[in-house]
Amino acid sequence: MQIAAAVAVVIVAALHAYFLALEMFLWRTPFGRRTFNMTQDVADSSAVLAANQGLYNGFLAAGLLWGLVGYGVVSGRAILTFFLACVIVAGLYGGATVSRRIALVQSLPAVIALALVWLS
Repeated sequence: MQIAAAVAVVIVAALHAYFLALEMFLWRTPFGRRTFNMTQDVADSSAVLAANQGLYNGFLAAGLLWGLVGYGVVSGRAILTFFLACVIVAGLYGGATVSRRIALVQSLPAVIALALVWLS
């Protein structure tokens, strides 16, 4: 079960590293605009905010990897729980305020990872 939990945590961390890249570096590109269904003007006017949001996603990824690599699934359970809970709350908030898809893409993998961490 610890291997499944570790894999799930790595998946959540990888998703947040991807979100960092998308929001910090790809926001104004055709790919970024297509992903968020926005015009060039909207992308340009919101790029600084998106980059800030991307940085926070990077912190979530780093925290998850710190807890997992530094302490493991069992010993790092408190750290992993904190960062996974942050991901879940952020995803639920995004799902409620922006798009339900955010809750599915962000919160669901974190809920699965959190359950696996606690079952280990």
